[in-house]
Amino acid sequence: MKQSTLVDTMNSTIMQSEFGPDAADVTKNGSIGDIIRQTNNLSAEQVERILAHQRHSGMKFGEAAIALGFAKEEDVLWALAQQFHYPYSNQSSQRLGSELVVATRPFCDQAEMFRAMRSQLLSHVFNADGHPKPALAVVSPEAGDGKSYFAANIAVAFSQLGGRSLLIDADMRSPRLHEVFGVANTSGLSGILAGRAETKVIHAVKDLPSLHVLSVGVVPPNPLELLERPTFGLMIRQLAQKFDHVIVDTPSASAGSDARVIAAHCGAALGVCRKGRTSMDSMHALFAPMKLGAVRMAGVVINEY
Repeated sequence: MKQSTLVDTMNSTIMQSEFGPDAADVTKNGSIGDIIRQTNNLSAEQVERILAHQRHSGMKFGEAAIALGFAKEEDVLWALAQQFHYPYSNQSSQRLGSELVVATRPFCDQAEMFRAMRSQLLSHVFNADGHPKPALAVVSPEAGDGKSYFAANIAVAFSQLGGRSLLIDADMRSPRLHEVFGVANTSGLSGILAGRAETKVIHAVKDLPSLHVLSVGVVPPNPLELLERPTFGLMIRQLAQKFDHVIVDTPSASAGSDARVIAAHCGAALGVCRKGRTSMDSMHALFAPMKLGAVRMAGVVINEY
């Protein structure tokens, strides 16, 4: 679905919303007008001007606010999303990285593609069908293929369903998801696998209340050895039962065998490759060992960007 279609759909819903004829109705709890007023710090005088324009033109409150320059279209979309409990981060927020398109621009074409892939994964991976529920390892042949970008955005997409989703940064060679989500990285996965008594290692993402992130913590000198310990497999199984969806970011295959070990413990894997750069030989080398085990292959995503 095109971005314009999504925006048109949401605007038609906005036009169907009813606002009262005076300021008391605008400021009632949960109304679009109240959310717009609070988000844009509108004064009482500005609200009254919007209401006057609304009465004169027959527009809805959001449309009148946009016409007078007191709000932008994305502010109205944000307000509507809050009414329907659809969590995403207002673009004015600086907490989340700009590459999190599903969180910061949820009605763009890229975000819609992530929702389409989410639907496929729900049908073919997370539908356990009587088997233990897997986690999903996101793997790629080379650094820079877009693996972390995909893992972060698909995790956001799952969290917007309302269940509890967990994103694990298991790239203990070049971790960066803590930077993307703006969460602490003083302790994390490496400490757990090393047997240290880590606390507060799973962080809730403030703007996305259903999403949690487990960062790497201290980068260890022996990541593969830590992953091959029984602790990692046990941890993944326990977390897969506690969360509705678990997504695991991995190091690229060029960095070592970490991704294969992680995928084996997760039970499912999805590959990310880059258009015009990734070779079929490198993809075969990545997937062939996984197919020999019990890893469910979810498919391959071609990254064009």
